[in-house]
Amino acid sequence: MPDPLGHVMFTCTGSEANDIALRIARSYTRREGVIVTRLAYHGLTEAVAELSPSLGAFTPRGPRVRLIDAPDGLRIPAAEQGAKLAADLEQAIAEMRADGIEPAAFIVDTIFSSDGLHPDPEGFLKPAADLIRAEGGLFIADEVQPGFARTGDTFWGFQRHGLVPDMVTMGKPMGNGFPLSAAAMRPELVAEFGEKARYFNTFGGNPVAAAAGMAVLDVIAEEGLQANVAKIGAFLKAGLLKIATRYPKIAQVRGAGLFLAVECVTSRKTNAPDAARAGFVVNHLRENGVLISATGPGANILKIRPPLVLQEPEAQLFLDAVDAAFAASS
Repeated sequence: MPDPLGHVMFTCTGSEANDIALRIARSYTRREGVIVTRLAYHGLTEAVAELSPSLGAFTPRGPRVRLIDAPDGLRIPAAEQGAKLAADLEQAIAEMRADGIEPAAFIVDTIFSSDGLHPDPEGFLKPAADLIRAEGGLFIADEVQPGFARTGDTFWGFQRHGLVPDMVTMGKPMGNGFPLSAAAMRPELVAEFGEKARYFNTFGGNPVAAAAGMAVLDVIAEEGLQANVAKIGAFLKAGLLKIATRYPKIAQVRGAGLFLAVECVTSRKTNAPDAARAGFVVNHLRENGVLISATGPGANILKIRPPLVLQEPEAQLFLDAVDAAFAASS
């Protein structure tokens, strides 16, 4: 972690990590409001489920929460991405204050995976992070999905944007699926909470979990997985871009490292979401031994997130299966 993030609290799940980060943010700022993106996912506890609109309408959004549009690599020019996100955040803060609520935090998955995966351009998150701090709130980076070398060029998703968050939350990749998670933060944020709150976590950071976490870090380093992610991610992206030239119902291929997205549309003229085609491709792949999912507000974006150890033969197998799936869907 960057030096300013000098305090870590260990938990068991990403939901717990986001839950404690939220409690500390509200305690430190003496504020209640939280802003998230429109299809965000930050966990399953009652506190963070209200920050997770991707769970659906059955899960109520709390009155202290405001939603803003996520970045959109297909429909918003790259040069305008950062300014639009900051402007939307500014408007949400104004609306929140009109209701008598002050902003405590802006929390985002730094690759916006449930919103449809929008990693670029690098740096577009910084204006929004600067804005929430200028308004007295904290910037929380949810690294459950983009962290631990997933994006290839950096170890953490937030590093792609040239910033240091006030808090960083981590989840299951920390232990390669073992129940291990954490929240890292600036020490001053937790000082009063640590003195006055009777917080404990029975299994958070237990010796077995710690061993699993250390093993993950050792393997990433010793097997050169970050470099592998960059290499195989570039191979996959180039292959997907080549496939996209043959199928006009693919509007865009985007991603960073081994986190990629393919957006299916009914027409490149309208960019209208094609959920049926995305669903067909997902199921065709499943029937041929490849598992991915669809995501995004239109359920039309293929979400591709293979293991960091993926090698070129398996990557080519995947590309061949994708090509066959789109051919069958035409």
